[in-house]
Amino acid sequence: MSETPRSQGTVGDAGAWPPQLRDGRAFAHAPGASRSGIPHRSDRRPPQTPRGARHTDQDGRLGTIPPVPGRPYALPLLLGLCALAFALLTWQVVSEGPLLRADERLSGALAGRPPAGAAEFCADLGNMEVALPVLLLFLGAAAWHARRAGRRRRWLPPLAALAAFAAVPLLVVPLKALVDRPGPPGAGPGGYYPSGHTATATVVYGICALLLLPLLRRAARRIVIALCVLVNLGVGGGLMLRGYHWPLDVAASWLLCLPLLAGYGWLTARSGR
Repeated sequence: MSETPRSQGTVGDAGAWPPQLRDGRAFAHAPGASRSGIPHRSDRRPPQTPRGARHTDQDGRLGTIPPVPGRPYALPLLLGLCALAFALLTWQVVSEGPLLRADERLSGALAGRPPAGAAEFCADLGNMEVALPVLLLFLGAAAWHARRAGRRRRWLPPLAALAAFAAVPLLVVPLKALVDRPGPPGAGPGGYYPSGHTATATVVYGICALLLLPLLRRAARRIVIALCVLVNLGVGGGLMLRGYHWPLDVAASWLLCLPLLAGYGWLTARSGR
């Protein structure tokens, strides 16, 4: 009986022949495969895992996976710069330094200049009777919108806004009593540094702008920010033109309240707004 010749793929011949390259998925998965041209893929689909989507640096190392982490040093840097500038202004006022004399000359050049009506209107925007109702109106509208949108922690932005507003007199009143700077000619005997009207306007209208920003498009956000800056500049300018405050009083209040707004914005951003 004649033997049937065995094929080359039987067990007896294992290891007798060099491994043969077979056309299939194993070959297609090899780096530099001629079929796909993409390492580690057997077809032309883009990689699905985040590892495949990473980009490398110039030295070949993997880059940062988006989203790129934020800058945690921005808020402490702002706080430090504002505190340093505020301390410098306060030192000049208390020690009656050269910056104080320049401030008095600038106030003399500004006080009493027209337009008196517009200046008085802008100065009145810093009154508690005007600013507080505006803040409550914006807080109510923001709370209503957050409730309709079904947001979680919708109580946090109004609560943080009220806390920032309550911090204004807690900061301004002791400083007024401590520095006890007299006002411009005809304004009053003392307690004018820093400006309480400027601080109130800065915090209230800044919070109102921050409440609006998440609801607007990019172009509208720029308009709101510009309006907020113009309103606060108008309040400070009105106080100086009407002779109610020295320029350093206004500048000190801006430096004092900018960290409050930055802290409010950071807190509401952390809450997911």
